[in-house]
Amino acid sequence: MPSVFSLQPKTLMYSIKEIFYSIQGEGYHTGRPAVFCRFAGCNLWSGREEDRSRSICKFCDTDFVGTDGINGGVYRSSAELAHKISLAWPVKKNKLTRPFVVCTGGEPLLQLDAALISALHKENFEIAVETNGTLPAPAGLDWICVSPKADAPLKQAAGDELKLVFPQEGAEPKKYERLAFQHFFLQPMDSPHGGEAVRLSLAYVLAHPRWRISLQMHKVLGVR
Repeated sequence: MPSVFSLQPKTLMYSIKEIFYSIQGEGYHTGRPAVFCRFAGCNLWSGREEDRSRSICKFCDTDFVGTDGINGGVYRSSAELAHKISLAWPVKKNKLTRPFVVCTGGEPLLQLDAALISALHKENFEIAVETNGTLPAPAGLDWICVSPKADAPLKQAAGDELKLVFPQEGAEPKKYERLAFQHFFLQPMDSPHGGEAVRLSLAYVLAHPRWRISLQMHKVLGVR
């Protein structure tokens, strides 16, 4: 992976773009209320448009640069960050509804570590991560969703959910369908030609029923 897109070596601090409450719009947990903790930085793209043409992931549509979003900032301990995430869950905690946090990015596994996982569990959160799979996931996560990218190494080859943006030249579904995941999703690539991506995804899923379609429902509903 190009070193130009790497973050500085890990410290005890966490750089967070934003923390907000919404619904999960993609994959297995579509429609489920969640707190989203978006980590700043990625190892496949700098987030700057001038670097897009030479990045590994050229289709990302997420702003993960900086710490200027809602509740964004540099958090100096796992307990401080876990508490801030807990404050974003607006529902009174009870036995019927366990709070759910989705750690995303950028690439969350550049920063998400055992200390933060432990702190979030102390706040009673169920913890999901959405990762590009280029780094091994730490132990203790409750849900691992891997979204592989063409030309990027896949170090996390097992988990709960594999969500493949489709179509990607060099990342054909058959390359991943025997990996140790419980659920397999194709997600039509969001682009000016998105209708064609939907058509291709539907055709592939109908011919290969191991896969399901994941649509970005948060965009359909007009929420974050």
